[in-house]
Amino acid sequence: MQPISVGIREAKTHFSKLLKNVKRGGEIIITDHGKAVGKIVPVSKDSLSLSERLNELERNGWIEPLNQKKRKIKKLPPPIPLPKELAQRLLQEDRDS
Repeated sequence: MQPISVGIREAKTHFSKLLKNVKRGGEIIITDHGKAVGKIVPVSKDSLSLSERLNELERNGWIEPLNQKKRKIKKLPPPIPLPKELAQRLLQEDRDS
């Protein structure tokens, strides 16, 4: 199947039709003023699963593996009691800055 070249406007107008072509194995070249800028191709059947992609990203150092140990969440200390007028003044200063 030969790739089909379409301009951006035509691609937007006929996107569903173009995707049906891709589902049948076709390729669509998207052009902008006659220059190729992108390609829509079918997803290969042998593409990696999510877990395989994550493992690949870990191996390449793009992400770090999830720590298997559950992290302990420290309980926050209770708030410091402040006189009402002081709390209001601090809140207002924060809003003004």
